[in-house]
Amino acid sequence: MPKQPNMNQMMRQVQQMQAEMAKAQEALKTEEVEASAGGGMVTVRITGALELKEIRIDPDAVDPEDVEILQDMVLAAVNEAIRSAQELAESRMGGAMGGMGGPGGLDLGGLGLPGF
Repeated sequence: MPKQPNMNQMMRQVQQMQAEMAKAQEALKTEEVEASAGGGMVTVRITGALELKEIRIDPDAVDPEDVEILQDMVLAAVNEAIRSAQELAESRMGGAMGGMGGPGGLDLGGLGLPGF
């Protein structure tokens, strides 16, 4: 007969995981990533919580005759910064999850809880 899980231990693990996730989310607000486009002509800095902090544009990137290129560089830099910030968040939140389901981690899949 399979061993029944210790519910008190499981609840402590869930509470610990929740506290670690909240701590990781708070830390993401202050961690920043930077991305650039156009060979560094446009640089964007964004937090792990996806708050845009800064856009720097090299004056040489400003061509009144071709604003579309500048717009494309800003768009590319912002999208790259968002992608990098999301990767940062995934790595931090994955660590807070404690490898759920993996060796030594908490496996909630058998409980039928959504998302586990």
